[in-house]
Amino acid sequence: MKYIIAGTDRPDSKTLKLAEYVQRLYKEQGEAVEIIDLKDVKAHLHTGPHYGKEHSGLQPYLDKLVASEGLIVICPEYNGSMPGALKYFIDHMKFPETFEYRPVCFIGLGWMFGGLRPVEHLQQIFGYRNAFIFPERIFITNAPKVLDDQGEPQDEMIKKLLVKQITGFRNFVSALSAFKLDANSLIASKK
Repeated sequence: MKYIIAGTDRPDSKTLKLAEYVQRLYKEQGEAVEIIDLKDVKAHLHTGPHYGKEHSGLQPYLDKLVASEGLIVICPEYNGSMPGALKYFIDHMKFPETFEYRPVCFIGLGWMFGGLRPVEHLQQIFGYRNAFIFPERIFITNAPKVLDDQGEPQDEMIKKLLVKQITGFRNFVSALSAFKLDANSLIASKK
């Protein structure tokens, strides 16, 4: 299963609503994907051990990431980067299993630059940890005005780009898996 990480813990966020819209688009293509909402994760981030150690409250989320076929990270721009809650969640992820050879794609949202800066920061992090980064990123500018109350873009070009990314990412993940180059195949081969 693929997981969408809704990259903010802000209540009633456009990020989560966009994640739900993207989830519906995956379903229309015949694939169920699950959302990991940082609002739910937040309750466990500041309790227990920190930075990659076993953590009972976070463990169900972390286990999903390690077993995932691919990750879709939807990230808003906060002060020129990603929200702190997302970075702190990333810092809890198990290395190398969560990152190495894990297919990942990105959608940014913001005002003028559409989340370009946090997506580039995320690419640096995931690239540094040897994830397979899908090259077709999406940047949604003026997100609070472009997305309706259900997170659906009111711009046809954005809708087309999202469908194109989903189709491409599904093919990308399938191709990596077919040649056993994906994280799950490599983890299984080490057992």
